Amino acid sequence: MKNLFVYGTLRHVPLLEAVLGKTAEALKLAPARLKDHAVHAVQGQDFPIIKDAPGEVAEGLWIGALTEADVARLEFYEGGFDYDLEPVTVDLEGTAQTTEVFKSEDGGWVPDGPWSLSAWQERYGAAAVFGAIEEMSYFGTRSREDVDRMLPMIRARATSKAQAQSRNLAVSPSGMTRDDVSDVTLNRPYAKYFTLDELTLSFRRYDGAQSEMVERAVFVATDAVIVLPYDPVRDRVMLIEQFRPGPYARGDALPWQLEPIAGRIDAGETAENTARREAEEEAGLTLGALHEVANCYASPGCTTEFYNIFVGLTDLPDDVIGVSGLDQEAEDIRSYLFSYDRLMEMVDQMQAVNAPLVLAALWLARHRDRLRRTA
Repeated sequence: MKNLFVYGTLRHVPLLEAVLGKTAEALKLAPARLKDHAVHAVQGQDFPIIKDAPGEVAEGLWIGALTEADVARLEFYEGGFDYDLEPVTVDLEGTAQTTEVFKSEDGGWVPDGPWSLSAWQERYGAAAVFGAIEEMSYFGTRSREDVDRMLPMIRARATSKAQAQSRNLAVSPSGMTRDDVSDVTLNRPYAKYFTLDELTLSFRRYDGAQSEMVERAVFVATDAVIVLPYDPVRDRVMLIEQFRPGPYARGDALPWQLEPIAGRIDAGETAENTARREAEEEAGLTLGALHEVANCYASPGCTTEFYNIFVGLTDLPDDVIGVSGLDQEAEDIRSYLFSYDRLMEMVDQMQAVNAPLVLAALWLARHRDRLRRTA
């Protein structure tokens, strides 16, 4: 049996439960303090580090009587942060207690002031739990190095799940919720950049009975942002074109698609942050006001992908177009300018085959006069 002292994100008990696969009631937990140490935020990261600091005290949580299996799970999870276990002595309810702590000597991490558990919980807590649930689902089947390669998308998917819980304006006349789904089992036959989940479940029927067990496959993506850049003075938009594997796999003769700027919401980002970042990366644009068009699922029968669609006001002179994209993502993106009239002509003639583009164009048709009056 081992005892551990945790000072950072694992003090968030729901996260600790997700990592250990146990409820708090099954654990021995108590507040503890580690003298001559301080907990620091890390520049550019959402987790803290602990450093020697004579005269200071690090507040934390003592976890007692951990089994070898418990420690193995913790080491698997903390391995993603390059931590190792070191022996320390903590103050546990007035008694000195020998225990261990995860510490890192990574010289690349820059301390950035004190770290606040409550601030972290408010901003990252829910997403961290969802991320840990997916990470730990690979424990015993995938190497830590393999999971590390998946971490950016694991965290992006976790951010999507947290967002689904915190902001939902949908109308559901039936009054049924996810609590009306039962007997759920999950199998994940594919997991890389995206995942494919196979669900077996039963759901409430409109007659009040429970359905028979059904199987459903779901393509698990992330939340995404789509932004249509519009210049209200010149009355034109920018669209980008790039190769898209979806149309290619369908057999489409034209897999290079004309569409608005788009990108996936990274962990810790807001939709608005993503819209501005993607506009800069894909087209070199600085966006002004962002106008919400829609928040909607792409295809709820088979994918989790959720769209945050905007029209972004910007300046679109003739020389703004070109070829851009991030080399590390193998992006090769060309931008084009279209007058408002040509945009609507493409929509009316069924030449616009990208659903968010059509939706954004129709929103623009409804609000164009107002945007031009206030430009």
